[in-house]
Amino acid sequence: MTSQNLFWLTPIASILALGFAAWFYSRMKKAPEGTSRMAEIASHVRQGAMAYLKQQYKIVGIFFVALTIIFAILAYGFKLQNGWVPFAFITGGFFSGLAGFFGMKTATYASSRVAHAASQSLNTGLRLAFRSGAVMGLVVVGLALLDIAVWFIVLNHFIQDPDPGHKLVIITTTMLTFGMGASLQALFARVGGGIFTKAADVGADLVGKVEVGIPEDDPRNPATIADNVGDNVGDVAGMGADLYESYAGSILATAALGAAAFATTNPDLAYKAVIAPMIIAAVGTILSILGIFIVRTKEGASQRNLLDALSRGVNFSSILIVILSWVVLYLLEIPNYWGIWGAIVTGLIAGILIGKTTEYYTSQEYKPTRHIAENATTGPATVIISGLGVGMLSTAIPVVTIVIGTILAYCFASGSWKFTPESMSMGLYGIGIAAVGMLSTLGITLATDAYGPIADNAGGNAEMSHLGPEVRKRTDALDSLGNTTAATGKGFAIGSAALTALALLASYVEELKIAMIHVGQTTMDVAGQTINTVNASLTQFMTYFDVTLMNPKVLVGLFIGSMMAFLFCGLTINAVGRAASRMVEEVRRQFREKPGILDGKDTPDYARCVAISTVGAQKEMIIPSMLAVIVPIVTGLLFGVPGVFGLLGGGLAAGFVLAVFMANSGGAWDNAKKYIEEGNLGGKGSIAHKAAVIGDTVGDPFKDTAGPSLNILIKLMSMVSIVTAGVNIAFTLF
Repeated sequence: MTSQNLFWLTPIASILALGFAAWFYSRMKKAPEGTSRMAEIASHVRQGAMAYLKQQYKIVGIFFVALTIIFAILAYGFKLQNGWVPFAFITGGFFSGLAGFFGMKTATYASSRVAHAASQSLNTGLRLAFRSGAVMGLVVVGLALLDIAVWFIVLNHFIQDPDPGHKLVIITTTMLTFGMGASLQALFARVGGGIFTKAADVGADLVGKVEVGIPEDDPRNPATIADNVGDNVGDVAGMGADLYESYAGSILATAALGAAAFATTNPDLAYKAVIAPMIIAAVGTILSILGIFIVRTKEGASQRNLLDALSRGVNFSSILIVILSWVVLYLLEIPNYWGIWGAIVTGLIAGILIGKTTEYYTSQEYKPTRHIAENATTGPATVIISGLGVGMLSTAIPVVTIVIGTILAYCFASGSWKFTPESMSMGLYGIGIAAVGMLSTLGITLATDAYGPIADNAGGNAEMSHLGPEVRKRTDALDSLGNTTAATGKGFAIGSAALTALALLASYVEELKIAMIHVGQTTMDVAGQTINTVNASLTQFMTYFDVTLMNPKVLVGLFIGSMMAFLFCGLTINAVGRAASRMVEEVRRQFREKPGILDGKDTPDYARCVAISTVGAQKEMIIPSMLAVIVPIVTGLLFGVPGVFGLLGGGLAAGFVLAVFMANSGGAWDNAKKYIEEGNLGGKGSIAHKAAVIGDTVGDPFKDTAGPSLNILIKLMSMVSIVTAGVNIAFTLF
């Protein structure tokens, strides 16, 4: 089988994924929605979610149009970019938004149906919730592979270059631009959705649970519909856009590195190295579809049984991708295919280890989360202290895992245990393909993630519809499992962000090379030697631009990049705080002015709370999101290429560790609260429960707003730098 024939697996897998997503969606729609009250509640949530998303896409659309015009001016006016860049950018954003839209549409229709299914059995509820989540997973991988395949075919046809190797470099670096569109859309979705959902969640919890003492999702709480809407706009639409860009970014960065590794020596091998990550992702997609059908459990299952049920599907897909990725590399006849296969396996194992570590630190089945719950008996201060401590401790294993994974992937792919200039191209390709390995089965791992908010909304629907305690017990079990799987999914996204960002740093060099040739700089003087720009190695570029720690411009960039991670988190957390304060005041006002709400005589004004979250999210998401675009451009204009390298390195190092800390501490606080709500340490309404609720509200913006947005920030700054590389070459102040 020729490499050209193997490539067609990519569009075939994308069509299969979208086809099964449509089938799962239609099966979900045919399931009974329950009582008229359940259907009514689901309708309120669906309308609120769609109204929010429509408003968000209007605002994001304005920014996309403005940036597309700027890129068109750079491409056609100043000749600093490829002419395809504006089109690739806007399609990346469109498909990323589309993935989030389809996922949220499915989730808002599924919640009442899952609640009804849970009234029959735990297994029925789990399967329906999981397969509804699978719609999101399959839509994300299906749209990403379709977009990548179509762009590769189109650019391969239209871009003309007498040198086939250089043509592949131009194609792959141009395709990276569509990754920037996906990243920018994902950041808006994650930040905006995160602010919306956590403002509603914090407001509902603080006034409802702590001050008034009513249960979560009680229909008497004015913020409860906004809370359920938020689960969808933040944890479904935002997450879908987030993992779409992670998945697409890892494939595109690896393809660009594959083109660079062989472009000047063997164009045929360069083509094979470019399509290898696409084919591996396609095979992983097909295996994910098979794995989805394995997930099922028994009635009365414990949290560990439920985790095992989901793990069976993920493990099945993961084991088979290990075998079949070797077959793909063997058929492509890529040099050192054993080593590159080793890099893929390394990435996959690293992802599993990060996921298991996240599970250990956030699941109520294990000691860290129970330790936080036990501290709740002495009040909120000790809950917060212990949660911060658990989050900080939880960073060690993921960081060590990424360190070891990066070293092994580099050495396996390069075929050498020494870091030499000669081994660098293949070594970096290995790091990129390790990220592809980590996300190769995203179709099913994202299904386990998207399942969480669906189960959460199902629990809310059951509570508001006054279903029996047995139903609520089952939905709570599914919801608690969803918190752990969501944290695990964030671990995969954060881990892949670290590996992909390293690959994007190397891709930035390739874009610099193309930009220099574009402006007529066809030779470089390196250490007294004149070298053709097109043939210069990555090490020679580092020497030419003086990218060393002794260069103050690199150090300045490192400081700015590290600051960006903390500045971004500060802005998003404060945004949640401001929006939540408005929500708290509104809920208090309604209870004060309508005392009949608590007696069931008055109806809360749900729409007002939804409006507060919507306005707060739309207003607060703009500055953090635009900083991610502006700071790399300004750094490049001021400090040039060395400053940009420092910025990306500092942002990667600080952002990765901070993201792990925030995601895990937030997840642990949340499940500590749920552990108490199950009847432990005094149960609901106890001193420990009220303290745990406060800990959970602190953790909400950690795990659902700032934390998951950081991995997008890391990659978006890299993508912006790649797209504006021509500007860095043409204009630099210092």
